[in-house]
This record gives sequence, C-alpha cells and structure tokens, in this order.
Amino acid sequence: MAYAKLYLTNPRTGMMREAPVGFSWTVLFFGFFPALFRKDWAGFAIILICSFLTFGLSNLVFMFIYNKWYLKGLIKDGYEVKSGSADAAWIQQRLGLQLPMLKAA
Repeated sequence: MAYAKLYLTNPRTGMMREAPVGFSWTVLFFGFFPALFRKDWAGFAIILICSFLTFGLSNLVFMFIYNKWYLKGLIKDGYEVKSGSADAAWIQQRLGLQLPMLKAA
C-alpha cells in the first residue's frame, strides 16, 4: 500500500498533483485506469499494451513500480514537492530519489 503521499506543484503553470508513494493496489486491481485518471498518457499506453499482451499479468509488475514511475515523470515535467503526508527526507531515503522542493515565496 502507498505509505505516503506527496503534493507537488508546477511553478510555471501553477498546476497541482498528488502522487502516492509505495505499492499501488489500484494498478493491481484496475490496471491502466489509475494512469488514465492521473492523465499520465505514456503510463496509460504502456500499461494498456502490456496488459493486453500478457492478459493482465503485467499488473503484477506494474503494481510495484508505477507510483515511483509516475513521481519521476512529474519531477521531469518540472513539478516540485510542496508538502507530503510524511517527512520528505524520509521519503527521499526510501525512494533513493532526490526530490525537488518548492521554494517558499
């Protein structure tokens, strides 16, 4: 289960996103739909194609990697962490990923 949530903001556009961190039950049970609802078009297409080719068995892999993959995509798109349900330093350590923090205005 996702053990934390990060709330990210894109300073250029002002858009806000929520990114769960950890295991994804939603991908396990609903396959490509979480990516569709999060407007993660690349993730949606990849999970959809892999699910079709493997008759849904690929969800057993994506459930472990999708949330981190989604978070990396948000960071690549310029989003910065505004807050989280847990300490950001602890989350960084668990993920092994440097999180860009939003600078206070």
